[in-house]
Amino acid sequence: MKELEARIKEDGRVLGADILKVDSFLNHQIDPKLMQAMGAEFARLFKDQGITKVITVEASGIAPAVMAGLSLDVPVVFARKSKSRILSDDAYTADVYSYTKQSTNQIRIDKRFLSADDHVLLIDDFLANGQALLGMKALADDAGATIVGAGIVIEKSFQPGRQAAIEAGLTNIHSLAKIAAFEDGQVVFDEAN
Repeated sequence: MKELEARIKEDGRVLGADILKVDSFLNHQIDPKLMQAMGAEFARLFKDQGITKVITVEASGIAPAVMAGLSLDVPVVFARKSKSRILSDDAYTADVYSYTKQSTNQIRIDKRFLSADDHVLLIDDFLANGQALLGMKALADDAGATIVGAGIVIEKSFQPGRQAAIEAGLTNIHSLAKIAAFEDGQVVFDEAN
């Protein structure tokens, strides 16, 4: 998605060898028009697949997932990262390790919002090591839901996330921007995208 790639080039900041900060438009401050365009693109990529729900993990996946859900006209369910007293104990859970935060979170979806009748699209902001995507897959698998595919906003193709997802059985993966490398503090896009 050229609009997203241009925004990454303009406002993304490379930190070290493997971190891209996109907090000015995706995961702190949000650009609603860009989110809307991404949602429409996810809907185009996954149309006619009988999707009944979009699944994501809080917090950075919510904006693109909501816009995809809006474009697909289906509900969005986000996996919570923390338990609170008002959440039901009757939930699907999975442990997800965050490389950026260097911690493990137990993500959870209330069983009322995900079932074997669902055909779900998984949406995430980044695909790097694949842990969030695999955690969402585990929740959907536990519910007996059918996963129709995964939509990724930004994939760092030089990291093992896609391969881990494929090995786990997720083969219908579409990334709106694929990054091949970071060179001299600059983003190099995967031209095969």
